[in-house]
Amino acid sequence: MKPRSVLWLAGAAFAVSFYFVAGTAHAVDAANTKNSAETYRLLNLFGDVFERVRADYVETPTDEELIEAAIVGMLTSLDPHSSYMNAKRFQEMQVNTRGEFGGLGIQVTMEGGFVKVISPIDDTPAYRAGIEAGDFITHLDGDSVQGLTLQEAVEKMRGRTGTDIKLTVRRQGVDKPFDVTITRAVIKITSIRSRLEDKVGYVRITSFNEQTETGLKKAMDKFDAELGDDLQGVVLDLRNNPGGLLDQAVAVSDAFLERGEIVSTRSREAEDTHRYNAKPGDLTDGKPVVILINGGSASASEIVASALQDHNRAIVLGTRSFGKGSVQTIMPLPGHGAMRLTTARYYTPSGRSIQGEGIDPDIVVEPTRVETIEQGEQRRESDLRGALENENGGSEKPDDGDSGETKTETKVEDYQLTRALDLLRGVALFSASQQAGAR
Repeated sequence: MKPRSVLWLAGAAFAVSFYFVAGTAHAVDAANTKNSAETYRLLNLFGDVFERVRADYVETPTDEELIEAAIVGMLTSLDPHSSYMNAKRFQEMQVNTRGEFGGLGIQVTMEGGFVKVISPIDDTPAYRAGIEAGDFITHLDGDSVQGLTLQEAVEKMRGRTGTDIKLTVRRQGVDKPFDVTITRAVIKITSIRSRLEDKVGYVRITSFNEQTETGLKKAMDKFDAELGDDLQGVVLDLRNNPGGLLDQAVAVSDAFLERGEIVSTRSREAEDTHRYNAKPGDLTDGKPVVILINGGSASASEIVASALQDHNRAIVLGTRSFGKGSVQTIMPLPGHGAMRLTTARYYTPSGRSIQGEGIDPDIVVEPTRVETIEQGEQRRESDLRGALENENGGSEKPDDGDSGETKTETKVEDYQLTRALDLLRGVALFSASQQAGAR
């Protein structure tokens, strides 16, 4: 290698390293002279490897490909959530946080060399195809995902709308892997879905994007307009919610809290600790709240659940959450996309970290298939010969809706949601009786 090339490569390597290390941290001072010398030695090693690949690799790679691959390797070696995004991927990420993107509709991470599904997004191709949180995707169109980075796997899953992709899935409890063919589509995320269940407000948050806080306020305004003070409480469904924007998680938590800490983030430097506190104002005026979580509830979802749990503001029901207790910062790189870097851990108001542990619900309720079954003809007291009549009248037999035909229709219920609704109604009834007794 020519001396000029060595100098150029060493200079280029130093520039890259300086931008990603020194440019985002603190300048090296005299006390770190020894470390700096070692850094220069390693940068020279990088330059040597770079030039050898350019000169001797069996095919001719571009400098851009090599540099990007080096950056990707550096970031992905840190943890599963740090990554590099070129300009195209950065643009897609920006679209994602605004609530619309193209793909299959799954949030994924990398574990054990395979793509692990954090959660499917409601009403997307992946959701309708039966993909579940915790599934491992081992092959894409017959090609193994082992050896791919998370970004590379995501790129393969994305594609032109209307085209198919075959996923090979390994699921816990299923003996053999199975294939699922999914048609790609434009994924439009409706962050908030809401409805009334009798006198209980049900709010489903599918992800935390820029629409979430506004959507929650609209849902609560609708409940207030329809029921007013008759609203018994709110069920907040965060199942299979993979997270999203930190500020939106803080805003949703704040919507149900009058005061106190919501979450704190702690970086490597002590002075970079941030605490987020609630402002006065509870959208429910203190009415009971039940939060539903499961293994697909991650990150921002866990911030909301843990904040309301620690303040005894909500009862958390379901199964243990995903356990992502870290914060990623998006750092734009002018002309070169951006990098997503894990910059902090977050802690619940009680000071606990849920990293790798998740949130344990107050009441564990496993997902269960519940069906209404036919019990056959039932005899009642009024059917018995000589039965006494009710002294208040009403001697007619109650209509049980039996037409004499055998019923075969079954109704499948969301058992966890049913338990949450029953729990909330019970709490509301108890609170009302306590208030009546106090008077």
